[in-house]
This record gives sequence, structure tokens and C-alpha cells, in this order.
Amino acid sequence: MNNNEKKLKVGIYLRLSNEDKDKNNKKDDSESIKNQRNMLIQYINKYPNFILIDEYCDEDLSGAGTYRPEFERLIKDCEKHKLDIVLCKSQSRFSRDMEIVEKYINNKFKEWNIRFISLSDNADTEILGNKKSRQINGLVNEWYLEDVSNNIRSAFNSKMKQGELISPFAPFGYEISPNNNNKLIVDPIAKEIVKKIYNLYLTGLGYTSIAKYLNKYQIPCPSLYKYQKGIKLNINSNKPREKIKWNTNAIKTILTNEVYIGNLIQGKRTTVSYKNHKIKIKDKKDWIKIKNTHEAIIDEETFNKVQFTIKQRTKPNKKTGIVHFFSGKAYCLECNHYMRKKNSSKHEYLVCSNNRDGYNDCLNKTSIRYDVLANLVLGAINNKIEKFYDEEELENLDSKKLDNRFKKKIKSLVALRTDIENKISKTKNYLKNIYEDKVNGIITLKQFKDLITNYNKDEDNYKDQIKLINNEISHYRMKEESGKKNKEIFKKYQKLEELNRVVVDEFIDKIYIGKLNEETNTRDIQIKWNFE
Repeated sequence: MNNNEKKLKVGIYLRLSNEDKDKNNKKDDSESIKNQRNMLIQYINKYPNFILIDEYCDEDLSGAGTYRPEFERLIKDCEKHKLDIVLCKSQSRFSRDMEIVEKYINNKFKEWNIRFISLSDNADTEILGNKKSRQINGLVNEWYLEDVSNNIRSAFNSKMKQGELISPFAPFGYEISPNNNNKLIVDPIAKEIVKKIYNLYLTGLGYTSIAKYLNKYQIPCPSLYKYQKGIKLNINSNKPREKIKWNTNAIKTILTNEVYIGNLIQGKRTTVSYKNHKIKIKDKKDWIKIKNTHEAIIDEETFNKVQFTIKQRTKPNKKTGIVHFFSGKAYCLECNHYMRKKNSSKHEYLVCSNNRDGYNDCLNKTSIRYDVLANLVLGAINNKIEKFYDEEELENLDSKKLDNRFKKKIKSLVALRTDIENKISKTKNYLKNIYEDKVNGIITLKQFKDLITNYNKDEDNYKDQIKLINNEISHYRMKEESGKKNKEIFKKYQKLEELNRVVVDEFIDKIYIGKLNEETNTRDIQIKWNFE
């Protein structure tokens, strides 16, 4: 070879997409990387004018067009003309993404006067006619990626539908079972924190106040707790991990996640494609929900009570962080607007929100003292308890009340529905018979049409009756279930000494406050109970 032949600067690109099990530690090169390097260096040694300038190595990274730091460095060096040749074991090591192949190998490298060579699939941009083979390689590699992606998605969907956890991390309050990576078990320490959060919310504290409470007592937030347990998470934060605190989003997530009642909901999010990793939120109807996959931390009644309260609740007091007893409960009887809370130097009041500055449409202009309303409501609740509370009666409520009042009624309605369904069945047989009579000439076409018209009217009438009966059955079953819940509520209390948010939520749906009668100095206050 001529000694005056131009020296060519070569950069070798090495990539391994799967974690190598032969490594002793992260600093070690994997055997596959060593094999790739040896193959490429042997090739360089065949050509005296090839000079190895640099090597670029990405380990444990996909070739699907995602960000690869060493790949990016290689491209920048090519653009700066630091290299003449890019050498790889195969084109797929450079990239499996057809767009990347077209952009760089078939376009930019040509523009920058860079030669691309891959050994195992004989790709070489200097060989005339080699472009088609490179493009075919690119298509095959991309098809491979698509197939792998589809297979992985299918496998994950199958696991989710079987109630298996596919996340590598457990929600706060749980751990991954040491015996089964797809199963959740309760974390006994975090479990108590989750319970505390639910209890604090039901007493009237809002998300922010609960977060402040937990931070005040130095209770570690989920990410810090997992870090302390040796679980490595990727956290995007400018703060040191030890200084990350509880926040409103963390509290809201815990209070609304069905995982705490034993249900596993997965498949909420997906990516645009195997090439585009932008996250898309899926429609709720497409989520995969499997019930009773693991031990519950929160009972279903408490969880449902919290969800109901979240929907009703208004903002907590800025100073105390507590939602007042009647927030989302008190409404004006005159205009149906909510009653807002206001303070003076001596007392707290509720006033119709339709009478604030700029509004003057409601006749209910006089405020009511908060403590006065609280005493009235407490008295009303105690009257209810006194009226309904009879321990022996409550114990027999299912058999004496529900059986007589609801169950017998439901039974008679079901029997009536069955009777009507039998009539429909008989008329269908009758219809078949008269059709045969028409065919055999026993009845005329006009007679047949008249009979069909009558049949259709009867059938419509029967269907309407069944619809009404089904509605009645649903009504009585709701009453039956409501009665059982009422029994549980009244069994909790005998006499209340003071009011709190939990009691108000359990007993009261809404409170309607009427305008003040100036002659009698009284007002109409109506309570809509949860069990009426």
C-alpha cells in the first residue's frame, strides 16, 4: 500500500441493549461489548491507513431512536469532521429506527463526507448500490422492533388482566412480595401512615393541612421512605432526596387510589408508539381493573365516604387548614346558593353566597351564627338517635323490618314479573299457531293481520309492565340496602356531646337555611338526612 495514502480517522460505535449478567460490577465492560470491540479493532488493523480516534459505547440502552449519550457524542463529532469513518458491528447497533438510518447513514453522513461501515451485514456507504441493502436492513430492524414492542404490550396486558402487578415499584403502603414479583403485600409501617391520612381527611383536614401535619412530625414521604428502605427510584427534583416532603398531590393520590381497598387498576397510560415515548392518558373505560388482588388497608365504606366527601368538599380555612362542619352541606332555602362562612371579632357566621358584594338577589340577607346552627344540628341529630336507637330493635331490624317491609314486597313483584313473562311466552306460541293457520287457509290474511296487531299491543303492554316492575324492585332493594346502612350508623352512636365533621357527613346530606322572620326572630331550617 502506498505510504502516501490518506490516513482515515475511525470512530467505533458499540452498543448493548440488554443488561449483561456477566458483569461483576457496573464499571466492568460486558463480554458482548468486548467482543464487538475486538471484532472492530481487528478490522481496523487490516488497513494501515485506518486510525482509531475514539470509541463510543452505550450500554443497557435501546437502539429504537431513544436518547443515547454516546450516540449523540458520535453524531456531534461527525458533524465537526473529527471522523472520516464510523464503524459498527451491525447497522442495528447504530440504530434500529428507519428514520435515524435515513437521516444519518443515508443523508447526513453523505453531506459530512462520513463513510459508514457495518461488518456483519456488509453495509458500506462507499459501495455503489449498497444503499438498497442498507434500507432493507433498516426496514427489517424496524419490523423487529415493532414486533418486540407488540409482544411486550400483549404480555403486559395479559398479566394485568390476570391481576398481576407489572410495575417494578409498589404503591406507598405496600411492598412487592419476595415470593412473587407480580403480587403486593402490606407494608406494616407505611400501612399505618395511609390509615392516618384517611382519618385526618375525614376529620376535616384538607390535602395541604394533612401534608403539613405529616411533615411537622417528620413522617417520611413515599419517595424518602422507599429510599430509606434501599429502593432506588428515579426522582426528578432540585432538592436533595432527604429534603423532599409530603405535598398535596401525594395526599390526593393516596386518598383516591383504589389499591388501598384491594383493587389493582393498571393500564391508565400508554406511549404513542415504540418510537415515540410521549405519555398518553387512556380513557377510563380502557383501564384494566381487577378487584381483590391483594389485602386491603382501607375498608370499602371508609374509602367510599372519602370519595363522596372529596366531591362535596369546598376549600379549607386558610389559617387552620380545616374544612368547617357545614362546608358543602349548608344551602340557602330561598335561592339554593351555598352558605359561605365569615368571621367577626366575636363570632363566626354563615351567610348566603348570593348576597356578597355585587350580588343582591336573595331575600335571605341576615346571617346565622355558626355556633347557633351547630347546636341546632347537634340537637336534631340527637333527636334522631333517640327516636331510632333501640339496641334490641336494631339487632332485629333485618328480620322484623326489612323482611316484612321490603323482602316480601320484592318477592311478590318477582312473582308478578315471572307471571307476565310466562304470558309473553304463551302468546309467542300462539303467534306461531295462527301463522300456521294462515298458511293452511284456516284464517284469512285480514284475520291474521288483525290478530298480529292485537298481539303486538299486548306484547308492548307486557313489556311496559315488566319495566315498571323492575323499577319497583330496584327501588325496594335500594331501600333494603339503605336500611342496613342506617342500622350500622345508629349502632355507632347513643348520644353525641359535640359535633364534628365525621358525624355531619354520616348523618346529613344537606341543610337548608331560610330567611329570618323579623317578627318571631326565627327562621326555617330544614335538614335532608342521608337515610331518608
